[in-house]
Amino acid sequence: MSHLVDKAKNFVAEKVANIKKPEASLTDVDMKDVSREGITYGAKVSVINPYGTAIPICEISYILKSAGRVIASGTMPDPGSLKGNETTILNVPVKVPHSVLGSLVRDIGADWDIDYELEVGLTIDLPVIGNLTIPLSTKGEIKLPTISDLFTK
Repeated sequence: MSHLVDKAKNFVAEKVANIKKPEASLTDVDMKDVSREGITYGAKVSVINPYGTAIPICEISYILKSAGRVIASGTMPDPGSLKGNETTILNVPVKVPHSVLGSLVRDIGADWDIDYELEVGLTIDLPVIGNLTIPLSTKGEIKLPTISDLFTK
C-alpha cells in the first residue's frame, strides 16, 4: 500500500513541477516624483500570465540598495490581479527619504546619480499550488533631481 501512495506522491509532484508558471521581469526604473518627504521612483514589472483566467496578486515587496546598504524597502499589499493570457505591467512606487540620500554623498558627488540594486518579490496566488513568490532583481543608475526639478513641482 505504501508503494502505491509513494507513486501517487511522485506523480503529483512531477505534474506540479511541470505546470506553467507566470514569468516576470523588471523593465524600467525611473524618477516619478519629488516632494518634501523624499523622492519616489517607479519600477515597472512586466508579468506574463500563461493561464486563461486572472491570477490574484497577494503583494509586491521591494528592497532598494545602494553601496551595499538598504536605502528603501516596503510592500504593496493587494495590488490587483494579472489578466488571463496577457502581459500585465505593474507600477511599483519606491519611496526614498531625503535623509537617506545624504548618507550616500560619496556616490552621489561623483556623477550626480545613485548606483542601485533593486530586488522585487512578486507574490501571486496560484490555484492548487498556493502562494508563489517570483524573485526579480536589477542593477543600474538612478539620476538625482537637480535644484530646478525641486522647484518646478
